[in-house]
Amino acid sequence: MKKNLWVSIAIVGILFTSCNGPKKDKEALAFADPLLENRDTSLSPGNDFFRYACGTWLKNNPIPTAENSWGIWSLVQEETYNRMRKVSEEAAEKKSAAGSNEQKIGDFYFSGMDTVTIDKLGVTPLNAELQRIDAIKDLKSLGEVIALHQTYGVGPVFGAYIFQDEKASEQQALHFYQGGIGLPDRDYYFNTDSRTKMIRNEYVLHLAAMFKLMGEDSVKAKSNAATIMKIETTLAKASRKLEDLRDPYLNYNKMQVDGLNSLTPSIDWKSMLEGMHIKNVDSVIVGQPEFFREVEKSLKAYPIEDWKVYLRWQLVNTFAAYLSKPFDDQNFKFYRTVLSGVKEQRPRWKRVVVEVENSIGDLLGQLYVQEYVSPAFKQRYQDLTNNILEAYRDRINMLSWMSDSTKQKALVKLNSITTKVAYPISGRIIPRCK
Repeated sequence: MKKNLWVSIAIVGILFTSCNGPKKDKEALAFADPLLENRDTSLSPGNDFFRYACGTWLKNNPIPTAENSWGIWSLVQEETYNRMRKVSEEAAEKKSAAGSNEQKIGDFYFSGMDTVTIDKLGVTPLNAELQRIDAIKDLKSLGEVIALHQTYGVGPVFGAYIFQDEKASEQQALHFYQGGIGLPDRDYYFNTDSRTKMIRNEYVLHLAAMFKLMGEDSVKAKSNAATIMKIETTLAKASRKLEDLRDPYLNYNKMQVDGLNSLTPSIDWKSMLEGMHIKNVDSVIVGQPEFFREVEKSLKAYPIEDWKVYLRWQLVNTFAAYLSKPFDDQNFKFYRTVLSGVKEQRPRWKRVVVEVENSIGDLLGQLYVQEYVSPAFKQRYQDLTNNILEAYRDRINMLSWMSDSTKQKALVKLNSITTKVAYPISGRIIPRCK
């Protein structure tokens, strides 16, 4: 729809100019219609309309070996990636004031690109947390580590998220969901088709390979892989299938924090929330209560040593792509090649740029705006957006099939739209491009 909108705008502009200019101007403004250029007319639209409409584009744009999908918007994203790279590299080369956006972006980008240091360190950046796991003695200390690792984005045992309350959108709510598994969803542990069985077998090999990289011998690594599969399969069995996760009512169970204690008495949820740095919460939303009942059973069923193996895996699995090359390569081999069919890694700079964007994207965005988005550019697209809204307003007022009261309701909806164009006006972003 967006592509058609831009194409329509271009056509209107060209037609307007050509109708008012000399013939040579019409020829200079000849418009190559991408809808026509991208067809494959060797095919019959009645037999395969998709390839008839897009076949030439598909032939000219094969999926790159570092990607598992490709489309017209991927080309747009590539340009954005290259601009983000330029901004990040320039920031890394500067000696900027401490605390400035340039210093933060530059240091982040440099640390991600410093593969010499990363490869020397191996798994040692995680040593403190691995030692913390080794020191676990009981369910109480197990819970403390689970809580701490939730704050790192590791997500052991269950998922914890903060977003809008689905039944009170003006409020933010703490949600607890099923989780704690290393494969994409619960069916990967149970389906018996050939591809899923292959993935499951490869996953066990991947687990063992990662433990060997962590320093275990082959026998211990294989034993640890079996332990991981045992615990994760139990968690997967208690997890809802994808189709059951689509029911918004079934997956909304609001309760007081005390309700969590009744689901999993072995977890002190007051201490858990404190360990996650979450304060002043009196209620939570539990997506799948039966999953947490199974967590309670599993905490008692599996020995502490097994849970320590599980936590080591969860930790290293989360950060494998940021560790030395052997960890990164093994992680890529399973999660991108085996699962997704991608044959080679993205360039290092691109992966680092994505991490900068994901971690401190607002800061990167401010530098990006200074470099590439002028006030005139912003105003142009603000005007375009306003004109589109005004066209909707005129169209609603002229509709013959809509009653006056319904028109008023439609206009209220239209007037409630918040436009977000280029960047917010905050007084902090001063574009320098012209």
